[in-house]
Amino acid sequence: MNRRLLGVAAGLALLGLVAVAAVATNPALLITGYETTTVKAVDGETGESLATVEVRVADGFIKRYVGLSATDELDEGEGMLFVHEDAEERAYVMRDMAFGLDIVFVAPDGTVTAIHEAETESEPLTRYRGTGRYVLEVPRGWSERNGLEPGDRIVVDRE
Repeated sequence: MNRRLLGVAAGLALLGLVAVAAVATNPALLITGYETTTVKAVDGETGESLATVEVRVADGFIKRYVGLSATDELDEGEGMLFVHEDAEERAYVMRDMAFGLDIVFVAPDGTVTAIHEAETESEPLTRYRGTGRYVLEVPRGWSERNGLEPGDRIVVDRE
């Protein structure tokens, strides 16, 4: 009887180790789904609408860490909005990305503070820096195609 219980315990421990190893190599396994919302880019001077994007919302540590690295491609009107608790200097990288992105840093009031066109790359990872509470990732070149520049605004229909 004791040997049987010991065998079951060892099997459960092994299963637990396999699960931990799987999550360590692919944190996306912890994500059960994303909330989605629409964000609108508007001209900072005129208030004219520049574009809208349907975004997945990354508002927790694991979702922000994984980001779009578990995504094969984005359509032109798709993206991801990273939501942080406060505005500060941040650095984003292109970890395990299959396609290039625009990385748009956004202040709490929606003002675009920085835009980077980021290519896919290998080690060492380039750090794309900016200040903001939000970071919007969209297909590379989206900002230029839609006329988005620092000083324009991102309206987040959330909270």
